[in-house]
Formats: sequence, structure tokens, C-alpha cells
Amino acid sequence: MRRNFNSRPLAGTEAPIRGLFVDRWGTLIDSERTCLGPNCGPLRFIPKALDALFRAQQSGWLIYLIGNESGVAEGLVSEEQWLEHERDLLAQLAAHGVQITRNYACKDRPAGSGQHRRPSVFLLPDTGVFYHALQSECVVLERSWVVGDGTLELAAGERAGMRVAGVRTGRAMGDGELHADPQLVAEDLADFVGALLGPRVGAF
Repeated sequence: MRRNFNSRPLAGTEAPIRGLFVDRWGTLIDSERTCLGPNCGPLRFIPKALDALFRAQQSGWLIYLIGNESGVAEGLVSEEQWLEHERDLLAQLAAHGVQITRNYACKDRPAGSGQHRRPSVFLLPDTGVFYHALQSECVVLERSWVVGDGTLELAAGERAGMRVAGVRTGRAMGDGELHADPQLVAEDLADFVGALLGPRVGAF
């Protein structure tokens, strides 16, 4: 007798849904050669960062972008400039085959300007971005990573019980705003993804 088996795995045996939460400025975007606002040049990325995200995505990681956009919050960058920047950013990511699951750019803060003068649970070092991903995509936070060049995103990841990695690009964790103790320190995003997907992955 032929049996019909469901191709889906049995409940409880599925691979965990893991997220890679990537800080935008200094980790993905080259903050030394890119700015927001008038008279800014083209968007530039940290070398090999786009290829690294593509590799991580192909290996099953959901890709999230995180970061506080203080220039927008304080009214130094107009909504039109911001939207143009975002269109360019997402278009270049898509051109490299990188699909962003969610873009958690926080443009609000209590001391902000105009419509952005308001609190937000997505403002780092709050943990709202991570718990939103948990509720929306069932991301397993303790199996997910936050990677960034600043202490705000790393401290937020630690508070949410996640694994955190610092990079030596951008601010290189030298901002001094909060204390963070990353499990891994990499030269850049590509170096981190190489470690994540390499033979030492079992240790992470």
C-alpha cells in the first residue's frame, strides 16, 4: 500500500527562524563617505557588505535593518531627502539579491522635531524591534544576531537575550554611550558573516 506523506516537517521539528539584525550606518552603509541631506554624494556601502548579506540570506537568515535616524528626527533631513535615500538603499539591496524582511529605521524620538517628536519602542536601545520581529515572523531571538558598530544596538540586543557582534568599521564600538560585551568582534560585516557561516558556526 502506498502512503502519502506530507512534505512539511512534523510540528516541533522545524528549523528555528533566525534573524540577522544589521545596523545601518557604519555597519552596512559607509558613514564616512555617505551622508543624508543636501549636497550629499551617492550612497556607499562598507566593502563586501552587500555580498555578505546575500550569503547570509541564502543560508536561511532573515535580514533586518535597524538604526536610529537622528537627522530625520531632529528635522535636519527632510522627508523628501529621506524617502530618496530609502529608495536608493532598497533598490541597491534588491539589485544584489538581498531581500529585507523589515526595515526598522527609527525616525522618532521624544526630543525630536515636528511629527517626529514622539516616543517610539523602536528607538534603540529599546528592544521593540526585536520583539516586533518575534511576533511578526516568529524569530527565535536567542538564536538570532545583532551586528553593529555602536553600543546602542549591541546593548539592545543583549537586553533582548540575543547574540551580539561588534564590527571595527564606523564607530568601532567606541561611542561610549552604553556598555556592551559582544560574543564576537569582527573586522567588518563580511568578516562577521564569514564566521557565522564558516566551520565555527556551531560555536555561535
